[in-house]
Amino acid sequence: MKQLLEESRLSLNIGVVQTAYANSASTHFLRRHGVPVACVPTGVKHLHRRAEEYDIGVYFEANGHGTVLFSETAMERIQYAAGSDKASPSAVHLLQFTRLINSSVGDAITNILAIEAILRLQQLSPADWNNQYTDLPYRQLKVNVRDRNLIKTEDAERRVSEPVGLQDRIDGLVGGYGVGGARCFVRPSGTENCVRVHAECQTQREADKLAMEVGSMVVDFIEEMFTSKL
Repeated sequence: MKQLLEESRLSLNIGVVQTAYANSASTHFLRRHGVPVACVPTGVKHLHRRAEEYDIGVYFEANGHGTVLFSETAMERIQYAAGSDKASPSAVHLLQFTRLINSSVGDAITNILAIEAILRLQQLSPADWNNQYTDLPYRQLKVNVRDRNLIKTEDAERRVSEPVGLQDRIDGLVGGYGVGGARCFVRPSGTENCVRVHAECQTQREADKLAMEVGSMVVDFIEEMFTSKL
Protein backbone atom coordinates (compact mmCIF):
# COMPACT_ATOMS: atom_id res chain seq x y z
CA MET A 1 0.00 0.00 0.00
CA LYS A 2 2.90 2.34 0.74
CA GLN A 3 4.20 1.67 -2.77
CA LEU A 4 0.79 2.40 -4.33
CA LEU A 5 0.65 5.72 -2.48
CA GLU A 6 4.09 6.71 -3.76
CA GLU A 7 3.29 5.69 -7.32
CA SER A 8 -0.01 7.62 -7.14
CA ARG A 9 1.85 10.64 -5.74
CA LEU A 10 -0.57 10.82 -2.84
CA SER A 11 0.71 12.46 0.33
CA LEU A 12 -1.05 10.42 3.00
CA ASN A 13 0.39 9.08 6.22
CA ILE A 14 0.17 5.35 6.75
CA GLY A 15 0.90 3.49 9.95
CA VAL A 16 0.69 0.02 11.46
CA VAL A 17 -0.60 -0.59 14.97
CA GLN A 18 0.53 -3.63 16.94
CA THR A 19 0.38 -4.97 20.47
CA ALA A 20 3.23 -6.30 22.57
CA TYR A 21 2.42 -9.78 21.30
CA ALA A 22 3.48 -8.90 17.74
CA ASN A 23 6.71 -10.70 16.91
CA SER A 24 9.69 -8.34 17.03
CA ALA A 25 10.79 -9.50 13.59
CA SER A 26 7.62 -8.07 12.03
CA THR A 27 8.15 -4.73 13.74
CA HIS A 28 11.76 -4.50 12.55
CA PHE A 29 10.72 -5.49 9.02
CA LEU A 30 8.12 -2.73 8.81
CA ARG A 31 10.45 -0.07 10.19
CA ARG A 32 13.24 -1.08 7.79
CA HIS A 33 10.78 -0.32 4.99
CA GLY A 34 9.93 3.09 6.40
CA VAL A 35 6.52 2.21 7.83
CA PRO A 36 5.71 3.83 11.20
CA VAL A 37 4.72 1.28 13.85
CA ALA A 38 2.81 2.07 17.05
CA CYS A 39 2.28 -0.28 19.99
CA VAL A 40 -0.86 -0.20 22.15
CA PRO A 41 -2.33 -2.35 24.94
CA THR A 42 -4.00 -5.63 24.01
CA GLY A 43 -7.56 -5.34 22.70
CA VAL A 44 -9.15 -4.37 19.40
CA LYS A 45 -10.60 -1.18 20.89
CA HIS A 46 -7.09 0.12 21.59
CA LEU A 47 -5.77 -0.80 18.14
CA HIS A 48 -8.78 0.65 16.33
CA ARG A 49 -8.58 3.95 18.21
CA ARG A 50 -4.87 4.36 17.44
CA ALA A 51 -5.30 3.37 13.78
CA GLU A 52 -7.84 6.17 13.36
CA GLU A 53 -5.02 8.66 13.93
CA TYR A 54 -3.50 7.82 10.53
CA ASP A 55 -4.84 8.59 7.06
CA ILE A 56 -4.46 4.86 6.47
CA GLY A 57 -4.22 2.77 9.62
CA VAL A 58 -3.47 -0.94 9.52
CA TYR A 59 -3.94 -3.06 12.62
CA PHE A 60 -3.93 -6.76 13.32
CA GLU A 61 -3.53 -8.50 16.65
CA ALA A 62 -1.29 -11.55 16.77
CA ASN A 63 -4.47 -13.67 16.89
CA GLY A 64 -5.54 -12.29 13.50
CA HIS A 65 -8.19 -9.78 14.54
CA GLY A 66 -7.87 -6.54 12.58
CA THR A 67 -8.49 -4.54 9.44
CA VAL A 68 -7.43 -1.40 7.52
CA LEU A 69 -8.95 2.03 8.16
CA PHE A 70 -9.14 4.91 5.69
CA SER A 71 -9.80 8.46 6.90
CA GLU A 72 -12.27 10.72 5.10
CA THR A 73 -9.34 12.72 3.77
CA ALA A 74 -7.70 9.57 2.44
CA MET A 75 -10.88 8.45 0.71
CA GLU A 76 -11.43 11.85 -0.91
CA ARG A 77 -7.87 12.04 -2.25
CA ILE A 78 -7.83 8.45 -3.47
CA GLN A 79 -11.19 8.83 -5.23
CA TYR A 80 -10.03 12.07 -6.85
CA ALA A 81 -6.74 10.55 -8.01
CA ALA A 82 -8.41 7.43 -9.39
CA GLY A 83 -11.18 9.36 -11.10
CA SER A 84 -9.05 11.80 -13.08
CA ASP A 85 -8.45 11.38 -16.82
CA LYS A 86 -4.76 10.74 -16.16
CA ALA A 87 -5.31 8.33 -13.28
CA SER A 88 -2.40 5.97 -12.75
CA PRO A 89 -3.01 2.22 -12.45
CA SER A 90 -1.73 2.46 -8.87
CA ALA A 91 -4.40 5.01 -7.94
CA VAL A 92 -7.09 2.78 -9.43
CA HIS A 93 -5.72 -0.24 -7.57
CA LEU A 94 -5.70 1.75 -4.36
CA LEU A 95 -9.35 2.73 -4.80
CA GLN A 96 -10.29 -0.87 -5.52
CA PHE A 97 -8.46 -1.88 -2.37
CA THR A 98 -10.52 0.53 -0.25
CA ARG A 99 -13.69 -1.02 -1.66
CA LEU A 100 -12.49 -4.54 -0.95
CA ILE A 101 -11.41 -4.06 2.66
CA ASN A 102 -14.14 -4.14 5.31
CA SER A 103 -13.08 -1.32 7.63
CA SER A 104 -16.09 -1.66 9.93
CA VAL A 105 -15.18 -5.09 11.25
CA GLY A 106 -12.36 -7.53 10.73
CA ASP A 107 -13.44 -9.70 7.81
CA ALA A 108 -11.25 -12.76 7.20
CA ILE A 109 -12.65 -13.39 3.71
CA THR A 110 -11.96 -9.87 2.43
CA ASN A 111 -8.55 -9.94 4.11
CA ILE A 112 -7.65 -13.11 2.20
CA LEU A 113 -8.86 -11.59 -1.07
CA ALA A 114 -6.85 -8.43 -0.37
CA ILE A 115 -3.72 -10.50 0.25
CA GLU A 116 -4.32 -12.41 -2.99
CA ALA A 117 -4.62 -9.13 -4.89
CA ILE A 118 -1.43 -7.76 -3.33
CA LEU A 119 0.54 -10.90 -4.19
CA ARG A 120 -0.64 -10.75 -7.79
CA LEU A 121 0.25 -7.06 -8.12
CA GLN A 122 3.67 -7.66 -6.59
CA GLN A 123 4.13 -10.86 -8.58
CA LEU A 124 4.90 -12.77 -5.41
CA SER A 125 4.07 -16.34 -4.52
CA PRO A 126 2.82 -17.22 -1.02
CA ALA A 127 6.28 -18.69 -0.39
CA ASP A 128 7.97 -15.44 -1.48
CA TRP A 129 5.71 -13.49 0.86
CA ASN A 130 6.34 -15.85 3.76
CA ASN A 131 10.11 -15.65 3.28
CA GLN A 132 10.36 -11.85 3.49
CA TYR A 133 11.24 -12.18 7.17
CA THR A 134 11.41 -14.90 9.80
CA ASP A 135 9.64 -14.67 13.14
CA LEU A 136 11.83 -14.95 16.20
CA PRO A 137 11.19 -18.13 18.18
CA TYR A 138 8.82 -17.40 21.05
CA ARG A 139 7.02 -19.00 23.96
CA GLN A 140 3.82 -17.95 25.69
CA LEU A 141 2.63 -19.37 28.96
CA LYS A 142 0.49 -18.45 31.93
CA VAL A 143 1.31 -18.79 35.61
CA ASN A 144 -1.20 -18.87 38.44
CA VAL A 145 -0.76 -16.30 41.17
CA ARG A 146 -2.75 -15.33 44.25
CA ASP A 147 -3.79 -11.97 42.86
CA ARG A 148 -3.06 -10.93 39.28
CA ASN A 149 -4.20 -7.37 40.08
CA LEU A 150 -0.99 -6.80 42.03
CA ILE A 151 0.77 -6.43 38.69
CA LYS A 152 0.38 -3.11 36.84
CA THR A 153 1.94 -2.41 33.46
CA GLU A 154 2.98 0.56 31.35
CA ASP A 155 4.50 1.24 27.91
CA ALA A 156 1.66 -0.63 26.15
CA GLU A 157 1.96 -3.53 28.61
CA ARG A 158 5.59 -4.13 27.72
CA ARG A 159 6.95 -3.19 31.14
CA VAL A 160 5.82 -3.67 34.74
CA SER A 161 5.28 -0.53 36.82
CA GLU A 162 4.07 -2.33 39.96
CA PRO A 163 5.13 -4.02 42.11
CA VAL A 164 8.39 -2.10 42.29
CA GLY A 165 11.39 -4.30 41.62
CA LEU A 166 9.67 -6.89 39.46
CA GLN A 167 10.68 -5.29 36.15
CA ASP A 168 14.29 -5.10 37.31
CA ARG A 169 14.28 -8.84 37.88
CA ILE A 170 12.75 -9.47 34.46
CA ASP A 171 15.41 -7.25 32.87
CA GLY A 172 18.09 -9.20 34.70
CA LEU A 173 16.87 -12.51 33.33
CA VAL A 174 16.46 -11.15 29.80
CA GLY A 175 19.96 -9.68 29.94
CA GLY A 176 21.36 -13.18 30.31
CA TYR A 177 20.35 -13.96 26.73
CA GLY A 178 22.40 -11.30 24.97
CA VAL A 179 21.89 -7.62 24.22
CA GLY A 180 19.08 -7.06 21.72
CA GLY A 181 18.65 -10.78 21.18
CA ALA A 182 15.77 -11.38 23.55
CA ARG A 183 12.74 -9.78 25.10
CA CYS A 184 10.10 -10.80 27.62
CA PHE A 185 7.07 -9.17 29.15
CA VAL A 186 4.40 -10.15 31.64
CA ARG A 187 0.85 -8.85 31.98
CA PRO A 188 -2.13 -9.77 34.15
CA SER A 189 -4.76 -11.73 32.26
CA GLY A 190 -7.98 -9.90 31.55
CA THR A 191 -10.07 -13.06 31.95
CA GLU A 192 -8.31 -15.38 34.40
CA ASN A 193 -6.54 -15.01 37.73
CA CYS A 194 -3.16 -15.59 36.19
CA VAL A 195 -0.23 -13.74 34.67
CA ARG A 196 0.65 -14.20 31.01
CA VAL A 197 4.30 -14.44 29.96
CA HIS A 198 5.66 -13.83 26.46
CA ALA A 199 9.32 -14.45 25.63
CA GLU A 200 11.30 -14.16 22.38
CA CYS A 201 14.87 -15.30 21.78
CA GLN A 202 17.20 -16.29 18.98
CA THR A 203 16.41 -19.99 19.45
CA GLN A 204 13.32 -21.90 20.54
CA ARG A 205 15.21 -23.54 23.37
CA GLU A 206 16.21 -20.15 24.77
CA ALA A 207 12.68 -18.78 24.38
CA ASP A 208 11.24 -21.75 26.28
CA LYS A 209 13.84 -21.39 29.02
CA LEU A 210 13.41 -17.63 29.40
CA ALA A 211 9.62 -17.92 29.63
CA MET A 212 9.90 -20.58 32.33
CA GLU A 213 12.48 -18.59 34.29
CA VAL A 214 10.40 -15.40 34.23
CA GLY A 215 7.19 -17.26 35.01
CA SER A 216 8.73 -18.98 38.04
CA MET A 217 10.28 -15.74 39.21
CA VAL A 218 6.92 -13.90 39.00
CA VAL A 219 5.21 -16.57 41.11
CA ASP A 220 7.99 -16.41 43.73
CA PHE A 221 7.94 -12.60 43.72
CA ILE A 222 4.20 -12.45 44.38
CA GLU A 223 4.49 -15.10 47.10
CA GLU A 224 7.25 -13.08 48.76
CA MET A 225 4.93 -10.08 48.82
CA PHE A 226 2.21 -12.05 50.59
CA THR A 227 4.66 -13.64 53.02
CA SER A 228 6.14 -10.26 53.98
CA LYS A 229 2.67 -9.00 54.91
CA LEU A 230 2.06 -11.85 57.40
